[in-house]
Amino acid sequence: MTEPRPEEPTASAVRPYVITRGRAASDIESLAWESLVMATDAAFPASLQPEHQTILAHCQGLLSVAEVAAHIGQPPSVVQVLLCDLLEWGLIVTRPPVPPAEHTDVTMLRKVLHGLESRL
Repeated sequence: MTEPRPEEPTASAVRPYVITRGRAASDIESLAWESLVMATDAAFPASLQPEHQTILAHCQGLLSVAEVAAHIGQPPSVVQVLLCDLLEWGLIVTRPPVPPAEHTDVTMLRKVLHGLESRL
């Protein structure tokens, strides 16, 4: 029998519904996968679940919900529930996703270009 190589991911023995205590969603509004999260400077209690502690360790800078999920190896839906817990407890702050850029008015750009060309 061969042992798994260290670089191969191993499946967690704990089911996602156990990690979230059976919750599929949070009481507060769910975070979008592209929302940015960052841990606050508040000291977190040692009684937190290991998954909460792992998330806080990874969120020292701004990370998206999807990136956090990839780092800790859990489905994004599970991470959304855990992040909502941390947000409710004041241990993380969030930044909404950047809205898609609006289309630029091409007419205005042409006027700017013609104005620059006339100055040269």
